[in-house]
Amino acid sequence: MDRAALVRATVIGTILQVAMVVAGHFLPALRDPGFAIGGMALSALAGWLYARTAPRSAWGPALGGGAIAGGVCALIGIGVSVLLGDVPASLLALGTTASAAMGVGGAVLARLLRRQ
Repeated sequence: MDRAALVRATVIGTILQVAMVVAGHFLPALRDPGFAIGGMALSALAGWLYARTAPRSAWGPALGGGAIAGGVCALIGIGVSVLLGDVPASLLALGTTASAAMGVGGAVLARLLRRQ
């Protein structure tokens, strides 16, 4: 697993997740329909960024890095949302797991598109 690519993808994903959460805190119309879909899309983007920027490796490390990048950025974003009182703490486990899976999906997409 490439540490630099993982840090880069996770930091970018976290910045975007926190920006979405803060915007949604002040604009409830954005939060209510968009948090789940937007958060998972940003986690998929983080997974895609990892797999796209990491040196070529086997599928396992690429997907693992995508899962970590997608899950960690979501965990932080959801944590901020919990602290702001916008979502219940019970969402941490489910949201992080779903977002890690989306990170894997983003990594798969990056690997498939990279082959062409």
